[in-house]
Amino acid sequence: MELIKQDVNFDFVGKMYWFFYFSLAVILLSIIYLVVRGGPNMGIDFAGGTSVQIKFHQATTIDKIRSSLKAINLENSIIQQVGSEADHEYLLRTELSTSDLKGLQDHISEAITGVYGKNSFDMRKIEMVGPKAGKDLRMKGLLAICLAFLGMLLYITWRYEFRYALGGILALVHDVIVSVAVFTLFQREFTLTVIAALLTIIGFSINDTVVVFDRIRENVRKSPKKNLGEVINASINQTLSRTILTSLTVFIVVVVLYFFGGTVINDFAFVMIIGVIFGTYSSIFIASPLVLLWEKYVPSKRIGKK
Repeated sequence: MELIKQDVNFDFVGKMYWFFYFSLAVILLSIIYLVVRGGPNMGIDFAGGTSVQIKFHQATTIDKIRSSLKAINLENSIIQQVGSEADHEYLLRTELSTSDLKGLQDHISEAITGVYGKNSFDMRKIEMVGPKAGKDLRMKGLLAICLAFLGMLLYITWRYEFRYALGGILALVHDVIVSVAVFTLFQREFTLTVIAALLTIIGFSINDTVVVFDRIRENVRKSPKKNLGEVINASINQTLSRTILTSLTVFIVVVVLYFFGGTVINDFAFVMIIGVIFGTYSSIFIASPLVLLWEKYVPSKRIGKK
C-alpha cells in the first residue's frame, strides 16, 4: 500500500531553510516558556511529597475540594482533574511527606466526608516520595535521556558518518524539547511515565530517520557524482509513503490509548501523540537537510561509506 507514489518530487531541500527557521522559532519559544515557567510541573516522582487520587461519585469542583481540605490545612495543595469531566476523578498533590500514609489518608477522608457525606467518593491510591528520592529519580531520568542521545550518536557515526549522526541527534533534541514544552503547556505533571514516553519517542523518531539515511546512502552509491542535495531530496520522496504510513499507524494507536487506555497510561499516550507528530516532521524536514547543511560548510572527502 502506498499513500504517495515513489515518483513524486516534493522540493524538501529547496524549502529547508524555511523549515529550519520554523523549528528554531518553536524551540526558542519552548525554551523561553519553560524558563519563564520554572521548568515542567514536576510530579511526586521527581519533586517529592504525597499524592492522593480521589474519585467522586458526583460532579464537583476543584474549589469545593480545596474548601473541604481547610480543616486539615491542606487547602494549598495542587489539585488537578484526571481524565474527562464525566470521570469525576481528581489528583491531590501536597509537599507534605510522611511515612504514616494510612493516617494521612484517614484525615483526608474525614475532611472530605464532612463536606460531601459518606460513601460519596473512593480513595484510589496514595503514595509518597521523599525529597532525596525525588531528586535521585530526576537525575536518573535526565541521565537516561542523555545516554540515549550519546549511544545513538556513537552508533550512527560508526554505521554512517558523523554528519548523519549530528543531523539525527539534533532532530531528536528538537522533538524532546518541543514535546516537553507542549506537555507542560497543558498543565500536566512530569513523571517517570513521561520519561518513558520521551525515550519511546527518541527510538521511534530515530528509526524513521535511519530509514531515510539508508536510502540516501544507497542512492549516493548508485550516483556518486550526483549533487548531494538532489540525492537527499529524492531519498526523502522515495521513503515518504513508508514514513507517513508508519507514523499514521502509530498515531492511531496512541490516540486510542489516550481516549480509552485509562488514567494510568493517559500521560504516556499524550506525550506520544506530540512526539509522533514532531518526530515525523523532523525525520522529513530536519534530519536529512541538516546533513546537507553540514556538507555545505564541512565538505567530506567521500560521500558514501561502504
